[in-house]
Amino acid sequence: MSTSLELSLDQYAKMVERGAFDHLSKKIELIRGKIRQTNPAGPVHDDLIAYLTAWCFRAIDPSTTSIRVQTGLDLAGAQSRPEPDLMWVKAGRYTERHPTAADVELAIEVADSSLQGDLSEKALLYAEVGVTEYWVVDVRSRCIHVYRKPHSIDGYQDRGVFKAGETLGPASPRCNDALEIAELFDY
Repeated sequence: MSTSLELSLDQYAKMVERGAFDHLSKKIELIRGKIRQTNPAGPVHDDLIAYLTAWCFRAIDPSTTSIRVQTGLDLAGAQSRPEPDLMWVKAGRYTERHPTAADVELAIEVADSSLQGDLSEKALLYAEVGVTEYWVVDVRSRCIHVYRKPHSIDGYQDRGVFKAGETLGPASPRCNDALEIAELFDY
């Protein structure tokens, strides 16, 4: 018989502050009240995050948008604190709190071993809380799954897949430099 411990976002935050997870060798996230360990990133995953980070900084207007890399996103209503690989958030400093769904303009996950969870569970979670736009960079298929128009019950209403030969930018805010999908996966 196994038991699981359900935590509120506040309980999880207090545990993080007190160093309860410092001994763990894997990264963790709180998803719907449950602590999830994630696999260590491989070199392709890290390279894609580095490429996307450089693109993000070229593409945004820093007076309106900030880039966050592998940092927490507080989703209180869903008792979750995922850590998307990249987020475009409203410009500003977040020293007193983590960004919330209302702050997020774009969330990006780079997915290899986590693909199925990112396309299903996280997509539903982000839609439920109103994250405007969500991308899943599919390492194996060399494409990007794009989710727009969140609905709290039915998930994202607009879904598409972008492949080599296409360009991509978020629906909002204005993007100064479209992402060339072929260049992203040129490794």
